[in-house]
Amino acid sequence: MHDPVQADDPAEALPATTAYALLGGDGRVRELVDRFYDLMDLEPAYAELRAAHGTTLDEARDKLYWFLSGWLGGPSLYIERFGHPRLRARHLPFAIGIKERDQWVACMSQAMTEVQVPDELAQRLQHAFMQTADWMRNK
Repeated sequence: MHDPVQADDPAEALPATTAYALLGGDGRVRELVDRFYDLMDLEPAYAELRAAHGTTLDEARDKLYWFLSGWLGGPSLYIERFGHPRLRARHLPFAIGIKERDQWVACMSQAMTEVQVPDELAQRLQHAFMQTADWMRNK
């Protein structure tokens, strides 16, 4: 998710602008994750997705927040706690098909809209989320 700014002389290159920075940093990542799980809990359209998460969403909220922080180019909070994310391997116990993929992506898209992620960034993230969610399918 990193977008390096190019310069003729690499020594003069500006620091990369990350999706994390474009989103607004730590507080905004937490806001996005919290809205995502609130929607999952509230919206009937995400019922199957919600059912796959057990009785409480607290642990899932933290883990997604920690993961997205690093994935978006911010602090590697997830890796510091658990090591490499191994997303596919960690999700193998859960049946993830097209319906679950689509619900996850739709819920995240709605969360991005509701927390007012800028359109250009939301489109980039939507594409990346879809690619990742599709890769996670195991049924």
